[in-house]
This record gives sequence, structure tokens and C-alpha cells, in this order.
Amino acid sequence: MASRCPVSAGSVRRGGMRDNPPEKEASPETGDSMTDVRFATIGTSAITERFVAALAEVPGTRYVAAYSRDLSRAKEFGESRGATLAFDDLNALAASDQVDAVYVASPNGAHARQASLLAQGGKHVLVEKAFASNEREATEAFARAHESGVVCMEAMRNLHTPGFHNVAANLARVGRVSQATFRYGKVTSRIAKLRAGEHVNQFDPALSEGGLMDIGVYAVEPAIALFGRPERVSASLLTIPLPWEPEPSGAKIDLAGSVVLSYPRAIVDLNYSKVANDFYGAQVAGDAGTLMWEQTNCPADLRFVPYEDKGMVYSAAGGKAEVIPANMPDNDMTCEVATFVDAINGDVDALGRVAFCERVTVGSLAVMDEARRQAGIRFPADDAR
Repeated sequence: MASRCPVSAGSVRRGGMRDNPPEKEASPETGDSMTDVRFATIGTSAITERFVAALAEVPGTRYVAAYSRDLSRAKEFGESRGATLAFDDLNALAASDQVDAVYVASPNGAHARQASLLAQGGKHVLVEKAFASNEREATEAFARAHESGVVCMEAMRNLHTPGFHNVAANLARVGRVSQATFRYGKVTSRIAKLRAGEHVNQFDPALSEGGLMDIGVYAVEPAIALFGRPERVSASLLTIPLPWEPEPSGAKIDLAGSVVLSYPRAIVDLNYSKVANDFYGAQVAGDAGTLMWEQTNCPADLRFVPYEDKGMVYSAAGGKAEVIPANMPDNDMTCEVATFVDAINGDVDALGRVAFCERVTVGSLAVMDEARRQAGIRFPADDAR
């Protein structure tokens, strides 16, 4: 059994650096800690359940509120998990003095608008992937957060794990990178409904959804995190017309795809699918060796195979493989939560990480914007100004 992420989130000093955690002060009215970051959630799906479970493992956090457009649903979700507040009004949540931070897990199309409103209300915001509908929306939402002086970060969990930290730390060992591959594919349980002509939120362009935004993003973001923005994007996406529309409208959505990112001396292949299981992992290859891991969406133990010149051989051959282990948590969302909370505390390293992740988020959305453009997929948010 893997241990939880070795988090370092401590007690909160609003607007300052984190000290060693002091004894918690208790409210005379409730007896609750007054130093924890008090979290609310937007959304009642399985990913929100997993987030609340992660909060319970990260020191210096407390789950206090749930939001849903249906107040009874918010109460049911929150109260069963220890929250004492429920909201069905986003403005009221943004104005609440009993909430410090909000985890946003609504449909993609609502992310940027909700994040901006909450940030303007002084709330720190952790936004589920994909952070926004497009690059423009993301840039505007981050600008609102900067103006308000709050922490705003995308909940891209695979970038915050010990496994991915090991990838970045060992990248130089491969030498000059020439190729990299990031893959993630799994059959969605909702595909049967989609093929039956039913409306499925996860494939609705009106909600800024689709295969690339839902699952392809797990391949895009590690590439941007490791190599930066590419010079060119070449995309080939598997698309279908929207099956629930009675008359052809020209609107379509993607189920799977392949995206090639071109750099001055390297090519990076990205592959994703919601209609097929992909059992290949990820690798970065260079003239000094190859770094590999099994799951792009959750990098854990790595393998590094150094290059060795073995003369004329007719297959790939290298030196002895080295395993680089990672102490992975059972719930890998604890890692992103720990980074986010440390940044709220004012930890310099965490704030630097948040700034880096902002650049990755915006750059990744630029890549996905271009891939969608080449495939003829448009979201309503693309036309909004």
C-alpha cells in the first residue's frame, strides 16, 4: 500500500510566509481551528468526493461548504462529508467570510467565469482540469486572481506527484531529447449512451467538453511542463457529429486523437482516447538514454535505460535499466492540495510552483485551441468576447 503524499501544508498566516505550525486556536463559539484553510467545493461528482477525501489527509485544511445549483443537493453532499454550509448562489459563496478557498469541479465551460467571480470575492481558487474553455479565458481568469491577490491554480494532479517530480529531475540524463511520447486512453462508461443518441455532458461542446479537454489534457500538460510551447501543432482528431441533435448542425465533438508538437530539435507525440484502452505509457528519449513510466496520467516509478553503443544490432538496445521509485500517495490529489495550501500560506517554493503551473495551463490551452481549430471543433466560448 502506497503512503500518502509527503505534504508540508501547515497553518495559515494570511498574506505572509508560513511559520512552523503553532497550536491551533479554537473559536469560542464552535471550538474549530481558526488557522485552517476553509474549503468549499463546487460540483457533486466522484472527482469532488475524491477531493474532499484528499483534504482530510492534508494538514491545515478544513472542508466547510458545498455549492450546487440545487440547494438540497449541496446540503446532502456537504453535510454527509462534514461541511456545515451549503450554497446555491455563487455570489453568496464568493462573499462568504466563512470560506477561504474553493475547489471548482463544474463543467469546463463554467470554470473561468466561476474562478474569476470567486477570485474577485477574495477566494483562493483551485480549478479542475481543463482550467478554462480556451487560452483567452484562462488568461483573463488568472488576471482577475492576480488583481485580487489570491492563489489560482489548475488541479492538474499528475504534475504535482512525486513521480512527475522525478521525471523533471531526471530529464537531463537522457541527453539531447529528440522524441517524446505521452499517451492516455480508456473506454468511457458513457460511450454507450453517446452511441445511443443520448445527451452526455462530457461530450457537449456547449459545455467546452470533449475527449481532448477531458482526457487528452493529461498528455498535453506534461509535454508543455517539460518542453514549453511548441513551434508548431499538427492534430488529427477522431470526431463525430453531435448524436443528440435531430438535424445536422455541423457541430461535432472529438472521441480520440493524435497531436504532434514540433520543437526546434524534437518531436513530441500526444495520443488520447475515450473509446479505446491504451496500455502504452510515456517516454522521453535522447542520445544518452530513455526515461519511461507506465501511466501518463499518474507517473509513479520510472525506468531509465542508458544508451550503450553495442555495434551493429537490429533492435533497440541499451544498458541496464535503473528503476527510480516514487513514494506515491493512495490519493494523488493530496499532492496538488498540499502545493495549493502551501502557496496560500505564502511558501516561496509553492508560490513559484503555482506561477510555473499557470504558464503550463495557458500554454496547454493554446495547444488544445489549435488542435480543435484544425479539427473544426468550436465552443461557444471561442466566439465570446
